[in-house]
Amino acid sequence: MDTSAVRQHVRATWDSAILPSLRDFIAIPALSPAFDADWATTGHLDAAAEHLRAWIDGRGLPGATLEIVRLPERTPLLVVDIPGTVADAETVLLYGHLDKQPPVGGWSEGLDPWTAVERGERLYGRGAADDGYAGYAATAAVEAVRATGGEHARCVIMLETGEESGSPDLPAYLDHLGERLGEIALVVCLDSGGHDYDRMWLTTSLRGLVSIDVTARVLESGQHSGLAGGIVPSSFRVLRALLERLEDSATGELLLPELSVRIPEHRVEEARATAETAPASALPLHGGTRTVTDDPLELLLNNSWRPSLSVIGAAGFPLPADAGNVQRPFTTLSLSFRLPPTADAKAALGAIQKALTTDVPHGASIEFDRIDIADGWDAPELAPWLRAALDTTAREVFGSPWGAVGLGGSIPFMGLLAERYPAAQFVVTGALGSDSNAHVPDEWLHVPQAVRVTEAVAHILDAQARGHQAG
Repeated sequence: MDTSAVRQHVRATWDSAILPSLRDFIAIPALSPAFDADWATTGHLDAAAEHLRAWIDGRGLPGATLEIVRLPERTPLLVVDIPGTVADAETVLLYGHLDKQPPVGGWSEGLDPWTAVERGERLYGRGAADDGYAGYAATAAVEAVRATGGEHARCVIMLETGEESGSPDLPAYLDHLGERLGEIALVVCLDSGGHDYDRMWLTTSLRGLVSIDVTARVLESGQHSGLAGGIVPSSFRVLRALLERLEDSATGELLLPELSVRIPEHRVEEARATAETAPASALPLHGGTRTVTDDPLELLLNNSWRPSLSVIGAAGFPLPADAGNVQRPFTTLSLSFRLPPTADAKAALGAIQKALTTDVPHGASIEFDRIDIADGWDAPELAPWLRAALDTTAREVFGSPWGAVGLGGSIPFMGLLAERYPAAQFVVTGALGSDSNAHVPDEWLHVPQAVRVTEAVAHILDAQARGHQAG
């Protein structure tokens, strides 16, 4: 395919068709089911799926079939099946998700989570970058291939509505659709990104996850601190002591062996190459706050192949303005453990629970709730055709070599697909940057990067189909 023709077609599609529809998609408050227990009644997830279904249907892709699949008591799944232009080519699965994180407070003046706002190259709004653009980009990439004389294998676009909740319904849908999907040769996931917007970034690993709420309970009810203090142990102190078993508070190093793995040498070399070419992550450090180390390589490895703990929520505390002199009866902390890509999440959970319930200080009661685990993912070695396609595409579309990144977050679907389709190749990429504000206020999509990613996917689809023909 001619690079300039693909570029022209993709950019015209973004300007005339994608951006207007994406603005309307932003307005749909399609909270993931973990944040909207009444999702089946509110209907926002269904509305998001129908919005994309209608838009893709209106594109008139020859022979395409579209279906919003709904298994009982499970979130909807949009499946778009597009016949290939080459006979008997293996299937390409293009993945994205339509559910969104909650709006959270603190959006900047003039911005709103459910109102699309364009400022220069940025499109603000919840779900713009994570991951509403993906279905549009996948469709536009297939269109560009066909419009510019390229070839593509059968393409199945799959857009789920539970990714931000850990994709709990996807295993059931893969079982349900297994025969229809057939064998998957290539997976393209657009729910990722990289360190800058100057090149194409290929995600080569994803961390796993253990999420758990732990409560230390010491009293049946709160008591006057003047009467109970020094007699009844503080529930917060109990949890603080237990957390020291899990994490070195001075360094942040996690101490349980089940949470760590030996980092493969080739991933260390990838991280070293990235550290030499990419800028440091643009995180908004406050005041004189410093990162945990000044070594860029160690920062990358910390965020991709080493475990970390974040305390992401708490209960049992009044607001400071409402706090009285009370010995509180309990403290609850929400613990989020990011695990190395090849760590066993189930074994990690067992080790965490054992550490938190063995010889508890003062015999306090320990309770667990809202437990969630997900294994990580380590990409298979790139096939020669895919490496060549990435090299060429990065040069022609981005004007610079592609970079490899180990992502600190999780995309549960990738590990699930790798297990089911062990021979598949993976292209996990996207338009997200470290400053795109996914999950936090002021989420924004870098539109030119999204356009370039769309172009890149078109070239990769063509390369995969032509490689099949040559084979």
